Amino acid sequence: MMEMSFAMLHEYDVAIIGGGLVGGSLACALASTKLKVALIEAVPTVAAQHPSYDERVIALSLGSQRIFEAMGLWPDMAPEAEPILQVHVSERGQCGIARLDHAEEGVAALGAVVPARAMGVAIRVALDHADNLELLCPARLIAHRVRGDGMDLEIEMGGETRHLRTRLLVAADGGDSAIRERLGLKAREHAYGQDAIITTVTPDRPRTGVAFERFTDSGPLALLPMTGGRYSVVWTCREHETADLLALPDSEFLARLQDRFGYRLGRLTQAAPRRAYPLRLRLIRAPVQERLVLIGNAAHSLHPVAGQGFNLGLRDVAALAEVLALCAVAGVDPGAAATLSDYARWRGRDQAGTASLTDALARLFVIPWAPVRFVRGAGLLGLDLLPCARHRLARRFMGLGGPLPHLARGLALPALEHPHD
Repeated sequence: MMEMSFAMLHEYDVAIIGGGLVGGSLACALASTKLKVALIEAVPTVAAQHPSYDERVIALSLGSQRIFEAMGLWPDMAPEAEPILQVHVSERGQCGIARLDHAEEGVAALGAVVPARAMGVAIRVALDHADNLELLCPARLIAHRVRGDGMDLEIEMGGETRHLRTRLLVAADGGDSAIRERLGLKAREHAYGQDAIITTVTPDRPRTGVAFERFTDSGPLALLPMTGGRYSVVWTCREHETADLLALPDSEFLARLQDRFGYRLGRLTQAAPRRAYPLRLRLIRAPVQERLVLIGNAAHSLHPVAGQGFNLGLRDVAALAEVLALCAVAGVDPGAAATLSDYARWRGRDQAGTASLTDALARLFVIPWAPVRFVRGAGLLGLDLLPCARHRLARRFMGLGGPLPHLARGLALPALEHPHD
């Protein structure tokens, strides 16, 4: 990356606040364009951590995997990825079961479970080779203000205030986005009264490539296949149950988990330390503002059912990168209202639809009424018997529904040589 000089005001085409997986991915995607990019990250970069038994993983859809392939990042992630070949969906206490299978969809895998660490390392390596990028880290955005045909930024870095100017500001600063809070943007919000308990277990009869989504009376329970026969557990529980589940000895916790999940993987062993996260829906009503775009968790935080959160954010990246690449080809202002309206029209339906789908699933499967339970069971059974319904659902969860940007089709961004590709 280019070395930063602070002698004068620094001007950029795009400034990205937040260098995590979403912000870093956008910076990588824009590396093939002529745009001058600043990536501003508050947390210092640390050396790559060694793999651990209980490391955090992310279930990537096939569409997300293709995005990383098109950006050239997937080869560095693939050795630590566990392909998802089948998804097994069931409800505790009901007989209905549905299965999504890669062979039926004609793909090598429905997606993959990848350590967040491996994704972060691949992104950092790519950023080191991005000639159009300047990384400001650790640095913190203090203020931003639209002025004329750009945005003035003040950042704090090394105990000093620096002044930057950009034509477009992208907020990728996560669920606690300071930019979003500063602007007071209106949102559709709902607290589920649930927490997600995250851990790792090892079953004595692992099923290679099979992911499980099991609905229970307290919320969904997901087991995601990892390398080495491990499974990542995402157990949704009621808020008042969380403290007790975290405090249980490993043997008792595993017994509770076994009772909830059953024995499809045999006996569950070797529980890793547990962590809990509160669950809520937050969908920003207007994630596109004047010369500003919010992406990823800064724009939408979802219930983890069906594992759509990060994949939705990566689709934001793919669409925004394509819109900005076309601006670079045409020599158009990347922060202009027309540019951002193109992005807003492209992403609005997917963001709203995915949020509504995950919200409906999270609410529907905790209703205890017998008629509703019967309908749920019949729905799962019907899904398993109707190939066309399975196919539509699989396409949705693979991130392959609707108009797809170049990256989500595994293609490079539009370039100067092919402005109409």
